[in-house]
Amino acid sequence: MCSRVNSNFRFSKTVAPALQRCQTYMDIIIVLDGSNSIYPWVEVQHFLINILKKFYIGPGQIQVGVVQYGEDVVHEFHLNDYRSVKDVVAAASHIEQRGGTETRTAYGIEFARSEAFQKGGRKGAKRVMIVITDGESHDSPDLEKVIEDSEKDNVTRYAVAVLGYYNRRGINPEAFLNEIKFIASDPDDKHFFNVTDEAALKDIVDALGERIFSLEGTNKNEISFGLEMSQTGFSSHVVEDGILLGAVGAYDWNGAVLKETSSGKVIPLRESYLQEFPEELKNHGAYLGYTVSSVISTEHERIYVAGAPRFNHTGKVIIFSMHNNRNLTIHQALKGEQIGSYYGSEINSLDVNGDGITDVLLVGAPMYFSEGRERGKVYVYTLRENRFVSSGALIDLQSYHNSRFGSCIAAVPDLNQDSYNDLVVGAPLEDEHQGAIYIFLGFKETILKKYKQRIAAADLAPGLMYFGCSIHGQLDLNEDGLVDLAVGSLGNAVLLWSRSVVQINASIRFEPSKINIFTKDCKRNGKDATCMSAFICFTAVFLSAHFQTASVALRYNATIDERRYTPRAHLDESGERHMQKGLVLLAGQEHCDTLQFHVLDTADYVKPVTFSVDYELEHPENGPMLDDGWPTSLKVSVPFWNGCNEDEHCVPDLVLDARSDVPSAMEYCRRALRRAPPDCSAFTLSFDTSVFVIESSRRRVAVEAALENRGENAYSTVLNISFSRNLQFASLIPKDDTDINIDCMMEDKHPNKKVCNVSYPFFRAKAKVAFRLDFEFSKSIFLQSMEIYLITNSDSEEKESTKEDNFAHLNFHLKYEADLLFTRTSSLDYYEIRSNSSLERYDSIGPPFHCTFKLQNLGFFPVEGVTIKLTVPVATRAGNRLLLLTEFMVDQENATCNIWGNTTDYQRTPAEEDLSRTPHLNHSNSDVVSIDCNVNLAPNEEMNLHLHGNLWMKSLKALKFKSLKLTTNAVLQRRFGSPFIFREEDPSRQITFEISKPEESQIPIWIILGSTLGGLLLLALLVLALWKLGFFKSGSRRRAAERERSTQGLE
Repeated sequence: MCSRVNSNFRFSKTVAPALQRCQTYMDIIIVLDGSNSIYPWVEVQHFLINILKKFYIGPGQIQVGVVQYGEDVVHEFHLNDYRSVKDVVAAASHIEQRGGTETRTAYGIEFARSEAFQKGGRKGAKRVMIVITDGESHDSPDLEKVIEDSEKDNVTRYAVAVLGYYNRRGINPEAFLNEIKFIASDPDDKHFFNVTDEAALKDIVDALGERIFSLEGTNKNEISFGLEMSQTGFSSHVVEDGILLGAVGAYDWNGAVLKETSSGKVIPLRESYLQEFPEELKNHGAYLGYTVSSVISTEHERIYVAGAPRFNHTGKVIIFSMHNNRNLTIHQALKGEQIGSYYGSEINSLDVNGDGITDVLLVGAPMYFSEGRERGKVYVYTLRENRFVSSGALIDLQSYHNSRFGSCIAAVPDLNQDSYNDLVVGAPLEDEHQGAIYIFLGFKETILKKYKQRIAAADLAPGLMYFGCSIHGQLDLNEDGLVDLAVGSLGNAVLLWSRSVVQINASIRFEPSKINIFTKDCKRNGKDATCMSAFICFTAVFLSAHFQTASVALRYNATIDERRYTPRAHLDESGERHMQKGLVLLAGQEHCDTLQFHVLDTADYVKPVTFSVDYELEHPENGPMLDDGWPTSLKVSVPFWNGCNEDEHCVPDLVLDARSDVPSAMEYCRRALRRAPPDCSAFTLSFDTSVFVIESSRRRVAVEAALENRGENAYSTVLNISFSRNLQFASLIPKDDTDINIDCMMEDKHPNKKVCNVSYPFFRAKAKVAFRLDFEFSKSIFLQSMEIYLITNSDSEEKESTKEDNFAHLNFHLKYEADLLFTRTSSLDYYEIRSNSSLERYDSIGPPFHCTFKLQNLGFFPVEGVTIKLTVPVATRAGNRLLLLTEFMVDQENATCNIWGNTTDYQRTPAEEDLSRTPHLNHSNSDVVSIDCNVNLAPNEEMNLHLHGNLWMKSLKALKFKSLKLTTNAVLQRRFGSPFIFREEDPSRQITFEISKPEESQIPIWIILGSTLGGLLLLALLVLALWKLGFFKSGSRRRAAERERSTQGLE
């Protein structure tokens, strides 16, 4: 039954949409045989009570009356005496056996037909008679006429034969059974029962009840249901010409739909459903009509939608049209994806943009199982070319399970007043069955899948259960012009008021529009300042037309330079950067506040001063609410005036000049080597290119530079410094006590680059700054060139014609002055050859010598590209060997040396040669051994060259000379392209062996003999004199005295 309710919640119209009255609308008369042959009666009484409990007794359903017969017939109770099973059973329990010697069955049946059905019987009710007897009737000739009259009155007869009397006496019951079958309606297998005795009556209670119940829901010759159990009105949907109704119980619970109109019912034929609900699946109970709805197509036609949540266990939704000829056309079917999800148990459609065409169809599957939980799911389908296409699903709160999300789906008018209709979805089992609802907002032609608001029962009131099981949102219950929500829960209905939505438009403007730092127009705290005014304005715009005279309270915070540690401007009133204020805005009216502020001197005149305003509603929990996503902050900047011409377009003219203190080869020669100009010219020409010299004592390179702006202000002027890898930036120092700052920063990714801000924020017009750059030479990187590149630019646009002097490029090819300590040592400086062979220690090979030449790098740079060359005179030009080199050794690893001239096969027997006229032999006048070694010395590293050998005595004795000098020479030489030069013009060291040979002389023999005899005589005279003086006796006396003392000691 469906009822229309007016504004006062009173019923104004009722519609009973039943397709066909259920056959439980019955009048049943039970005809009991109460003759004496029935025994025991209590068994018949139990049967009567049990069968009565099977019936749906009540108004509009089954009525039961009982008559008892034997010789006579009596009413036990009439059809309309009792209205419930309880009352009927109570009355039946008090029926007693009447008795009688005859069994007048025909009379009992006729009495029931003609009288019992008339007393309390209802028009249109199906008539059923149940006859229970235990023997043949005594008025059997009347049975034929009685049965014929019963057939005319459409009385369906069930007959029960009790064979207890026959069995107890051994009588053949065939004639009795034939009579009872004649009494029962055709066919006998459905209307005839027999039992062995009265006690066995209980065994047929269920079978008889099922037969009668089958009769209730079927046609006369069918056992399946049609529309009798249809449950019409299980779901409903109001359309223009009537009401669309769901009938889930129709056709054995496969379900059906119909439309109740003012002109009657439109009931589609069963064959209309076979396209999507084939006969082979008819026993699955699809429950078509569990929910019904409709959509408007792009042709503005209404098309109906119905859900069948149990179809094939996964569910189905059909989209169809109904015709007056009882045909139904199915345009599209949507199928569920998961068994048991109850897909299609809830359906709704939504016209998001209000153009009269359905944009979204939503299908609920509240028992959808996901991530191990029964969470529920709402499918979204969008309309494209008159077909609905899947467009994902709505997203609920992920943390909940067993929520039954999608149990209720309600399309509601625009809740947030953005001109798009919205959606509310219920999840009645969330929060341990307390429940919640989710609000989804429409946008353009779709629904936003992420919910905007979740309202939980736990946040509303204690004790609410199953909140969200039903939702309605079409009425303005508090008459504020906004649609409200009614949400059902167990035993309660919750009303939720909608709130008006407001947008706050904010703006800021300044007077003057720019900050003039060049003209101070006020004083603050005793200092010159630039004073300004800021106008902060707000306008409240209510989205609903019903709130155009409303107001809203606002609170805002204003902050100057909020991202800076120290602000460049301050408010006049407080001297701070912050202020807070509240105000009330009337709908549609602009409200402005004036803030006075000032700007003192600052280092940053390029980036504008920012004003930040954050605002919010004073009472966000009550009254209107701010539109979701609407800005709640505003940031506006007031720029500085750049001080340029009227069009505020600054055109600078930057000029950069730089020079280094590294001397050229000519300057080095004149100042360090102190040579004459002709010699310096030759020195310079000795190099293959123009070079600059790094003196051994130099560790740094200085660059004197000057930067000038000959044009207008240059904003964000930058000096970029790049230099070669062998340099390290040391410092930048401005000169002449200038107030122009140059701040440099090193880039981590580019260690050979520096970026320096010049007079930030701007380099004033006609300003000039001189500065010095210092670079240190790298200890780890050695290059033969040095490069320093300076370039300056600014954010202001300089003319291309004046950019040629914006850079300075210093590129030097370098020569380094080697700082080498070159020393030598020798174990042999002088040797004299004795003429007397008996006094000479050496024969063929003479005395050994060990010569060492040492090179030490005392400089800052590694020395390379240098060769040390040793020349050792080993023989005369005539082939007489002078020296024998036995070993040459260098104590530096990886040293490369080459030796020449040491393989000559000199004469074994010395030849006569007079060296008196060439007393000094060296590499120029003798045969030599030459040794060349490459010099590679790191700073503070040394290199030792060791020569081991012997003088060749065999030749030296034979040669004629008085004094002979043998000189070993070591000289340092630059290889071609070497980066090093020597301050010494010819750096060489010598080791000289001086060998002398005295002239031979003869002593006469008589001199030798005379000297010997004279010496012996002198010795004898000396001994005699000592004896005479007693020198020898004093020793004897001393020994005697010692013996005497020793003897006394023993005594």
